[in-house]
Amino acid sequence: MVLAAAIVGGGIYAGAMGGLVTDPKTLNIGYQPEQPVPFSHAIHAGQLKMDCRYCHNTVFDSAHAAVPPTATCINCHSPANDQGVTALAAVRTESDKLKPIHKSWETGRSMAWKRIHNLPEFVYFNHAAHVNSGVSCKTCHGRIDQMDVVAQHEELSMAWCITCHRNPDPHLRPKEFVTKLDWEPPADWDQEAFAKHQRDPEGENINPQVHCAVCHR
Repeated sequence: MVLAAAIVGGGIYAGAMGGLVTDPKTLNIGYQPEQPVPFSHAIHAGQLKMDCRYCHNTVFDSAHAAVPPTATCINCHSPANDQGVTALAAVRTESDKLKPIHKSWETGRSMAWKRIHNLPEFVYFNHAAHVNSGVSCKTCHGRIDQMDVVAQHEELSMAWCITCHRNPDPHLRPKEFVTKLDWEPPADWDQEAFAKHQRDPEGENINPQVHCAVCHR
């Protein structure tokens, strides 16, 4: 009886875990939910060259790269009042696409942005630890600055993460270029030497761990 219960329980657990790791909202490349406002990273980060940190301003200081509040959008897309006057910058004030932003600003209710990169609850990931080590946003998120609609670019599986932790050298770059997604090293760049210096105890001492407690806390 106990054995039968264990088998049934194990099957349920395996099914739940199988559903979790294959769910489009967790690890699947190409996951691209529709957002309440069609925000184009290709325009803002690509054409206008806005730094990632303008919107995701906690990425160097916190485990989470903050989702920008409505106030950040309003800095550029301020609504006009009844007299046609705007309090701040008035970029495309009359655009229908911006109406949800203006409503959010007027009511004080946050925008219902949909998370694209969803890790399981039992996984701990620290953005600050990675970008301060010289790992670019591009490594995990791809060329966001070329995306009109953001989609998940990498698998974000445990195996994918461990592969990088075991050999981060190809992904390291000078920290000042972490958010410059189109950065290319100069012609005389020696990636092997640079990575060796970054990982040396007398350099930046970058030594990513692969034991379970790093991510499963």
